[in-house]
Amino acid sequence: MAYADPQKQYADAVIEVLPTQLIPDDNEGKVLRVRLIMKEGVKYFSPVYLFDEASTISWIPCGRKLTCSYPGIKFYYEPDTYFDHEVSVLEMDGKFDRLDEIIYVESHLSNLSTKFYGEVTQQMLKHADFPGSNNGTGLFQTIVGLKIRDLYEQLIANKATAPAEAAKA
Repeated sequence: MAYADPQKQYADAVIEVLPTQLIPDDNEGKVLRVRLIMKEGVKYFSPVYLFDEASTISWIPCGRKLTCSYPGIKFYYEPDTYFDHEVSVLEMDGKFDRLDEIIYVESHLSNLSTKFYGEVTQQMLKHADFPGSNNGTGLFQTIVGLKIRDLYEQLIANKATAPAEAAKA
């Protein structure tokens, strides 16, 4: 942490892993609260949001469409400030019982940079045996991976059009 923490202020996206708030006085650490902090105003990068961009939303999706054993799952989204930068924060506290049901959560997230509906769920299922695959660490790493792919593709497309536009001038 001594080397990573000072770099957070320069990052466009940060994944923070914290103790759960769903279980009072939890000492086991089996349930995690994970925050995805995304800087606003970055070229080629649009932060992910839950339901309504720039709103503050708390969502407990457990019920008919998402299987949740104790202590459940809670999502939270809000605009915030992080190291004097405007950011969007998406938080997940809890863990998924069934990875195939992530599609329900995925359908409520926007700006995922997916190429098709269900791509996040597909990637999570593909890596079901990886550590964190059933909690926010796996979900947010998957989302950040898709954001990096999208950023790369936009940079390459921009680079390819730049020489053609320069030739016209």
